[in-house]
Amino acid sequence: MKRWIMALVAANLVGIVALAFAYPDPMLGPGALIPAHASLATDCFACHAPMQGAVEARCTSCHAVGDIGLRTVAGTPLAHSTPMPPFHQGLADSDCMGCHTDHPLASLVPAHSHTFAHSMLTPLAGAACSGCHAAPKDTLHAGISAECSTCHKQTDWAAATIDHSRFFALTGPHGAACTSCHTTANDFSKFTCFNCHEHQETDLIRKHLEEGIRNIDNCVACHRDTHTEGGEGREGDGGDDD
Repeated sequence: MKRWIMALVAANLVGIVALAFAYPDPMLGPGALIPAHASLATDCFACHAPMQGAVEARCTSCHAVGDIGLRTVAGTPLAHSTPMPPFHQGLADSDCMGCHTDHPLASLVPAHSHTFAHSMLTPLAGAACSGCHAAPKDTLHAGISAECSTCHKQTDWAAATIDHSRFFALTGPHGAACTSCHTTANDFSKFTCFNCHEHQETDLIRKHLEEGIRNIDNCVACHRDTHTEGGEGREGDGGDDD
């Protein structure tokens, strides 16, 4: 009796496995493939390995990482209506299923959000912002060739980390380009106030000498904005006799 039951169970298992191979969609219910992979609908092992599920190695056997976003699997250059940066080449891990599933309505696989995070990139790729992002076409960015990370963070692209009011408030007619004051390429720690018609160096030296101030190299030590005549650092910064 027991042998008969064992034989029946074994036969059922064999039948289920056979049906799974013969009719994978109704038996496993993963949902239809995405249109681009419709030709693989009857070839589960094109993506899946036995007892492992979908594996990255089978994805990259067709989709060469170096070509993703640039060329089709046949090597034809892609023409995007909206250019897509080829960021896959800079991913730290080749976890294809972390973002993609070929069965959009699959009920037997975890849900995928298809979201991108800069933390997925290698440090080198993450630092090369211009590889994916084009600089805004405005006067503020026109004179800056430094990497975007000089002012921006990857967690909030819209907000810059430089608060100019902490150093020198640009009040009044000070809507000039950054390079008007920061003349050293990409080094915003250096500045000069001698590029404006109201701040001619010879006139400023003469006026400050009348007040006993000999050193005027560090304007912001005394002047915190365009309306400040002097500040706390005036005496110590300018009163040396040499």
